[in-house]
Amino acid sequence: MIDPIADMLTRIRNAIMARHESVDIPYSNMKFGISKILKDEGYIRNYKTFVDETRKKFLKVYISYDENSKSVITGLQRVSKPGRRVYVGAGEVKKQNRLSTVILTTSKGLMTDRNAYKNKVGGEPLLVVW
Repeated sequence: MIDPIADMLTRIRNAIMARHESVDIPYSNMKFGISKILKDEGYIRNYKTFVDETRKKFLKVYISYDENSKSVITGLQRVSKPGRRVYVGAGEVKKQNRLSTVILTTSKGLMTDRNAYKNKVGGEPLLVVW
Protein backbone atom coordinates (compact mmCIF):
# COMPACT_ATOMS: atom_id res chain seq x y z
CA MET A 1 0.00 0.00 0.00
CA ILE A 2 1.46 3.33 -1.06
CA ASP A 3 -0.60 5.71 1.11
CA PRO A 4 -2.20 4.14 4.21
CA ILE A 5 -3.73 7.43 5.41
CA ALA A 6 -5.53 7.93 2.09
CA ASP A 7 -6.76 4.32 2.41
CA MET A 8 -8.13 5.15 5.88
CA LEU A 9 -9.97 8.20 4.54
CA THR A 10 -11.40 6.21 1.64
CA ARG A 11 -12.65 3.50 3.99
CA ILE A 12 -14.37 6.12 6.17
CA ARG A 13 -15.89 7.84 3.10
CA ASN A 14 -17.20 4.52 1.77
CA ALA A 15 -18.68 3.56 5.16
CA ILE A 16 -20.47 6.93 5.34
CA MET A 17 -21.91 6.49 1.85
CA ALA A 18 -23.13 2.98 2.75
CA ARG A 19 -24.51 4.25 6.12
CA HIS A 20 -22.44 1.79 8.17
CA GLU A 21 -22.15 2.20 11.92
CA SER A 22 -18.43 1.37 11.97
CA VAL A 23 -15.48 0.62 9.73
CA ASP A 24 -12.40 -1.57 10.27
CA ILE A 25 -9.01 -0.06 9.41
CA PRO A 26 -5.57 -1.72 9.65
CA TYR A 27 -3.76 -0.36 12.71
CA SER A 28 -0.86 2.09 12.79
CA ASN A 29 0.15 4.68 15.36
CA MET A 30 -0.53 7.49 12.89
CA LYS A 31 -4.07 6.24 12.17
CA PHE A 32 -4.66 5.84 15.91
CA GLY A 33 -3.62 9.47 16.47
CA ILE A 34 -5.84 10.69 13.63
CA SER A 35 -8.78 8.75 15.09
CA LYS A 36 -8.13 10.29 18.50
CA ILE A 37 -8.23 13.82 17.04
CA LEU A 38 -11.37 13.03 15.02
CA LYS A 39 -13.09 11.87 18.22
CA ASP A 40 -11.90 14.89 20.22
CA GLU A 41 -13.25 17.21 17.50
CA GLY A 42 -16.61 15.38 17.42
CA TYR A 43 -16.38 13.94 13.90
CA ILE A 44 -16.61 10.30 15.02
CA ARG A 45 -18.33 8.69 17.99
CA ASN A 46 -15.55 6.42 19.16
CA TYR A 47 -12.64 4.21 18.09
CA LYS A 48 -11.25 0.96 19.51
CA THR A 49 -8.27 -1.27 18.86
CA PHE A 50 -8.84 -4.98 18.27
CA VAL A 51 -6.70 -8.01 17.46
CA ASP A 52 -8.21 -10.60 15.12
CA GLU A 53 -7.58 -14.36 15.04
CA THR A 54 -4.49 -13.96 12.85
CA ARG A 55 -3.00 -11.62 15.49
CA LYS A 56 -3.30 -8.52 13.31
CA LYS A 57 -4.28 -5.25 14.98
CA PHE A 58 -6.99 -3.09 13.51
CA LEU A 59 -8.95 0.00 14.45
CA LYS A 60 -12.72 0.00 14.58
CA VAL A 61 -13.96 3.55 13.95
CA TYR A 62 -17.58 4.28 14.91
CA ILE A 63 -19.09 6.90 12.63
CA SER A 64 -21.20 9.66 14.12
CA TYR A 65 -24.60 10.52 12.60
CA ASP A 66 -27.00 13.31 13.57
CA GLU A 67 -30.74 12.95 14.27
CA ASN A 68 -31.56 13.09 10.52
CA SER A 69 -29.23 10.14 9.76
CA LYS A 70 -26.73 12.49 8.11
CA SER A 71 -23.07 11.95 8.81
CA VAL A 72 -21.25 14.59 10.87
CA ILE A 73 -18.38 14.27 8.37
CA THR A 74 -19.36 15.84 5.06
CA GLY A 75 -15.91 15.68 3.51
CA LEU A 76 -12.40 14.32 3.95
CA GLN A 77 -9.46 15.42 1.81
CA ARG A 78 -5.81 14.39 1.85
CA VAL A 79 -3.46 17.40 1.64
CA SER A 80 0.14 16.21 1.81
CA LYS A 81 0.69 13.05 -0.21
CA PRO A 82 3.72 10.76 -0.61
CA GLY A 83 4.23 12.07 -4.17
CA ARG A 84 3.87 15.72 -3.21
CA ARG A 85 4.72 16.75 0.33
CA VAL A 86 3.32 20.03 1.63
CA TYR A 87 4.70 21.90 4.62
CA VAL A 88 3.45 25.03 6.35
CA GLY A 89 5.30 27.33 8.69
CA ALA A 90 4.04 28.49 12.05
CA GLY A 91 2.72 31.74 10.58
CA GLU A 92 0.86 29.98 7.75
CA VAL A 93 -1.16 27.70 10.02
CA LYS A 94 -3.86 30.32 10.60
CA LYS A 95 -7.40 29.10 10.44
CA GLN A 96 -8.63 29.63 6.88
CA ASN A 97 -12.14 28.26 7.28
CA ARG A 98 -13.97 27.91 10.59
CA LEU A 99 -16.06 25.03 9.23
CA SER A 100 -13.14 22.68 8.64
CA THR A 101 -10.35 21.17 10.70
CA VAL A 102 -6.85 20.54 9.41
CA ILE A 103 -4.85 17.75 11.08
CA LEU A 104 -1.10 18.39 11.03
CA THR A 105 1.90 16.37 12.02
CA THR A 106 4.36 18.62 13.83
CA SER A 107 7.54 18.25 15.83
CA LYS A 108 5.29 18.10 18.90
CA GLY A 109 3.07 15.32 17.50
CA LEU A 110 -0.28 15.23 15.72
CA MET A 111 -2.53 18.21 16.35
CA THR A 112 -5.24 20.34 14.81
CA ASP A 113 -4.52 23.63 13.09
CA ARG A 114 -5.95 25.57 16.04
CA ASN A 115 -3.59 23.85 18.49
CA ALA A 116 -0.62 24.32 16.14
CA TYR A 117 -1.41 28.03 15.87
CA LYS A 118 -1.63 28.32 19.67
CA ASN A 119 1.67 26.46 20.12
CA LYS A 120 3.30 28.45 17.30
CA VAL A 121 4.51 25.38 15.39
CA GLY A 122 4.31 24.47 11.73
CA GLY A 123 4.34 21.09 10.09
CA GLU A 124 2.87 18.86 7.43
CA PRO A 125 -0.92 19.13 6.95
CA LEU A 126 -2.12 15.55 6.52
CA LEU A 127 -5.83 16.00 5.91
CA VAL A 128 -8.78 18.37 6.05
CA VAL A 129 -12.12 17.35 7.61
CA TRP A 130 -15.37 19.26 7.28
